[in-house]
Amino acid sequence: MVHINSVPNAPASSGRAPRLTRLPNGLRVVTDRMDHVESASIGVWIGTGARYETLAENGMSHMLEHMLFKGTKRRSPRAIAEEIESVGGHMNAYTARDHTTFYAKVLKEDVPLAADLLADILQNSLIDENELRREREVIIQEIGQAEDTPDDIVFDYLQEAAYPDQPLGRSILGTEQRVAGFMRDDVISYLKSCYRAQNMVIAAAGNIQHDEIVRLVEDLFIDIPQGQGRAFEPATYLAGERHERRITEQLHLTLGFPGQAFGNPDYYAAQVFSTIFGGGMSSRLFQEVREVRGLAYSIYSFGVSQCDTGLFGIYAGTSPEFAHDLVDVIAREMHQLMKAVPEEEISRARAQLKAGLLMSLESTSSRIEQMGRQMLIFDRIIDTDELVERVEAVDSSALVRVCEHMMGTGRPTVATVGPVGTLPDYDKITGLFALA
Repeated sequence: MVHINSVPNAPASSGRAPRLTRLPNGLRVVTDRMDHVESASIGVWIGTGARYETLAENGMSHMLEHMLFKGTKRRSPRAIAEEIESVGGHMNAYTARDHTTFYAKVLKEDVPLAADLLADILQNSLIDENELRREREVIIQEIGQAEDTPDDIVFDYLQEAAYPDQPLGRSILGTEQRVAGFMRDDVISYLKSCYRAQNMVIAAAGNIQHDEIVRLVEDLFIDIPQGQGRAFEPATYLAGERHERRITEQLHLTLGFPGQAFGNPDYYAAQVFSTIFGGGMSSRLFQEVREVRGLAYSIYSFGVSQCDTGLFGIYAGTSPEFAHDLVDVIAREMHQLMKAVPEEEISRARAQLKAGLLMSLESTSSRIEQMGRQMLIFDRIIDTDELVERVEAVDSSALVRVCEHMMGTGRPTVATVGPVGTLPDYDKITGLFALA
C-alpha cells in the first residue's frame, strides 16, 4: 500500500516528534515514540457517537461498542479476553457523544497482538443474535445502575435540558425501551454506515516504531470500508430545567451555561476560567462554598466542548436546606469574575493546566487519547509548545469575555436529583445570573 504522506508533527515527552501517516483508504496513523518505557498503548478513534444517532437509534453507538467484543470469525468472546490478558495487557472501549474508542495497553513486544485484536473486532465481529440478546439485558442493567446513582444521572439531565430535542442532549446509553428493541440488522446497519476509514484514527504511543505500526495497520485493517461516515446534526444551546425529586440525603445540583466549542479563540481562556472558578482546592468555589461557608462537601466546575458548541457546568452536592444559599454564592462568585482577576490567580491556574498537560505526556494511554482526539477534531496533532503558548496567552480580559459569554448569551440550565429544599425557582435563578 502506498502512503499518501508521512510527516512529523509536535514535539512530545520523548523529545521526538509524533508522526502522522495518511493511508490511501483514508485511515490516519499517528504515533509517539517513547523509548524510556517498556510498554505501549494503541487505539482506534472513530468519529461517531451518540450525537450521530437518530432518535430511534439512541444508544446504538454504545450497544455496538459492547457487541464488538462478543466474538469474531476467529475468536470467541472468551478468547478475546484471554489473549490480551495472557500477555498481561488489557483492552477496553468507551462511547462518547462525538466519538467511540477501542484501545489496548501491552508490553512493547505484544503490540502486534494488540493491533490484531483491535483489527479483528472492528472488521470481523459476528454480531451474534444470542450475544445481542444477552447484551441488551446487560446494558439495561447498566442504565438502571446509572439511574440509581444521583451524582451520575444528573449530568445526563443537565445535557438533556441544555440541548432539548437534539441528538446532543440524549443519553449515551439510550433508554431501556429503545435498547430492548435493537435488532441484529439495526446494529450491522449502524456499523456499516459509521465505521469508515476516513473518520477513523489509529494512534499508538510507547516503545514503538512508526513504520512498524503503519505496516501493521496496512496488513491488518484491510477490510475497513472507505468513506466519510455520517455527519452529525448541529446543536444549539437552548437552556431549561430538569428536576427529579427523590428521597435522598443530598440535593445533587448542576448548573449549565453556554461554553466554548473546540477551535473557538476563547477555548483555552474557558479552561483557565474553569480552573480559577471551580477547578481545585484553591478555586473560588471550593474556598467560598466549602471552606468558608460549609455549604457543600463536593463542588466543582467543568467544561464540555464539541466542534460546534460547548457547555460550562457546575456540580454541587448539598443539603436541601442550603440550596438557596449555595446558588446565591455561586452567582455572586461568577459576577465577581466579571471584574479584573488578579494576575497571581491567573498564573496559578495556568500552572495547573500546564502541569496537567505535561504530566499526561508521560502516560502512553493519555498520549494516544490526546492524539486520537486531536486528529478527529482538528485533523492534526497540536504542538505541545503551541498548547502551552495558548494557555500562557490567557489574560484577565479574556476571562471577563468568557464570563460575559456565559452569562450574557443564554439563560442558565438547571438540573437536580433529590429533594429541592430551598432551591429558588428557575426564573429566580435566571435573575441571579443575569448581567446587570
